[in-house]
Amino acid sequence: MSDRTLRSLSTKSIYIAPSLLAADFASLGPQVEAAEAAGADFFHLDIMDGHFVPNLSFGAGVVRAVRSYTDLPFDVHLMISDPDAYFASFVTAGADHITIHVESQGDTAATLQTIRDHGCSAGLSLKPGTALDAVLPFLDIVDLVLVMTVEPGFGGQAFMTDMLPRIQALRDVIDRDGHAVHVQVDGGITAATAALARDAGARMLVAGTSVFKAPEGMQAAIRSLRAPATTNGDTQALRSP
Repeated sequence: MSDRTLRSLSTKSIYIAPSLLAADFASLGPQVEAAEAAGADFFHLDIMDGHFVPNLSFGAGVVRAVRSYTDLPFDVHLMISDPDAYFASFVTAGADHITIHVESQGDTAATLQTIRDHGCSAGLSLKPGTALDAVLPFLDIVDLVLVMTVEPGFGGQAFMTDMLPRIQALRDVIDRDGHAVHVQVDGGITAATAALARDAGARMLVAGTSVFKAPEGMQAAIRSLRAPATTNGDTQALRSP
């Protein structure tokens, strides 16, 4: 079987990952097919337990159900308190990559290694209120760091511009020390904020509402997320402190 892990992707290229949290749950399979046809590089699947974050989303059964609709990688983000108890079920369901939170329970290094031992690439995320230093000791054993640009738990929130220095600081450490680690951002990603995140050093952009609910259609929306930064007033305003 070909390698669908995120480890197989270049850390220099730009990738767009539609988040299924914003898709039409009554039509997930066709939504996945439409997003792939529109240019998605892989899919982001947010798993929420109602405890680690104040919401519930879906479980391994839904991941398994939509797996047959695409061969693109599945990037599973476990926003749950005890990832050790559940990650194996998502591997079995078809996950290619699993991200856990540095704030979750358990031995973080051991969990990351076990995820990799199960054949997936492994990522580590942190909430906006957690210091970046919390993830830096793990850069040798992760394939991805996910910087949340909203408070995790709900879709459709506004991008937190005060996370841009964090993205830049992470990129600087990764480049300085030569780590083969992806920098991913999730939360409030639109054409304008995608440009800001890319400028700061992110290369993997998770976008939900701006893709699945785009008035101009998914293909145009995904294309706009890859577009070079503009100098219009909206983007300049977002750059201001």
